[in-house]
Amino acid sequence: MRGGIQICYPQFGDCGSLDQHGFARNKVWVIDENPPPLASNESFGRSFVDLLLKSSEEDLKQWPHSFEFRLRVSLAIDGDLTLISRVRNINGKPFSFSFAYHTYLSVSDISEVRVEGLETLDYLDNLSKRELLTEQGDAITFESEIDRTYLRSPKVVAVLDHERKRTYVIGKEGLPDTVVWNPWEKKSKTMTDFGDDEYKSMLCVDGAALERPITLKPGEEWTGKLMLTAVKSSFCFDQLELQSKGF
Repeated sequence: MRGGIQICYPQFGDCGSLDQHGFARNKVWVIDENPPPLASNESFGRSFVDLLLKSSEEDLKQWPHSFEFRLRVSLAIDGDLTLISRVRNINGKPFSFSFAYHTYLSVSDISEVRVEGLETLDYLDNLSKRELLTEQGDAITFESEIDRTYLRSPKVVAVLDHERKRTYVIGKEGLPDTVVWNPWEKKSKTMTDFGDDEYKSMLCVDGAALERPITLKPGEEWTGKLMLTAVKSSFCFDQLELQSKGF
């Protein structure tokens, strides 16, 4: 599965006993007809759908923890896309999990793209056995394969596409980490479900909780929120604007 926003739960990547990125992204979800309420501003002026995933017998064989996963996907009239995930432990014992919104962004030319908001942060280099390094540049640019987990990242990250004069603004809550990934040319050619040149027109920037897995006691619930906005690159996304959008 390539593209879109994949729900990686209860595992991200291959750092665990499950298949790559866990099982939630490959499941059939159902419409949640009567979801627990969210804050009123999460639905005002938006079109949305509530989805529900519950642990099945098959899931329990490979990951023996009972859960309810509720996902609201909402679209505002200005095009803002918001995803709110709520995971509840309905198990008799605590359990832990990692999570990510594996977000594929369409870009004009990866060599003309830069990511801002992650400068000076520590990151795990997943191409070097998760070596801990520190970002040295004033922005992330792309000249080769990159697969990094930025730790304790800010709530807002910007992806600037100079050729399209467009900026993706990625806001997140409950998701302390940010993953940045592009496979580049060599790895693209080894992936059977990925075109040899498709790396040029995509970039993944994921809101995630990876460094410290989330632990829920019986009955507890975790919430993770992602908001994706596309604006003209000349647009100034200041703190006032962030507050108006709930961040």
